[in-house]
Amino acid sequence: MEHKKTAGRQKISLAKIENESARLTTFSKRRSGLYKKACELVRECDVDLGIVMSSPKGIPYSFSSPTSNVVIDRFINPTANLSSSDRLVAAEARKKVSQFNDILNELDEIEKIANEKLDRMNEARDLGWWESIDQLNVHDVMKLEAWLISGEFKLNEHLEQLENGASSSSQIP
Repeated sequence: MEHKKTAGRQKISLAKIENESARLTTFSKRRSGLYKKACELVRECDVDLGIVMSSPKGIPYSFSSPTSNVVIDRFINPTANLSSSDRLVAAEARKKVSQFNDILNELDEIEKIANEKLDRMNEARDLGWWESIDQLNVHDVMKLEAWLISGEFKLNEHLEQLENGASSSSQIP
């Protein structure tokens, strides 16, 4: 039976982390995770969301969608309608977020395709050179054949030069 290389996902106790370096690292990782979850919530539920926090070093961080003004206005007066300018700003911000999500999804697909191609190339390499020839198409086979013929010609030429050089050097008195 094979042993795990890592400890995997572990339950983290909710106590203050005493080591300052570890605390800063944990804050940074958790902040990123919180932002990711906030983006998912905004995208999936179409909500106005704002997060304000400060790091253990006192550095302020915030996240708001669509804008901080819209989120604050909603918080102060949840029943009030947005002004026309705030509605336009919010709509534009949502449009940009949607466009960026589309781009991100396209990049994820491209990455997936590239990883599949890389996996196939690694499998072909692992099969061995001769076994991977079966996977070539007609064009690739013709290129390989031309390369082999060229290589054979160059090797024969080099062999003749070596033979001529050896025979001429043996004839020198």
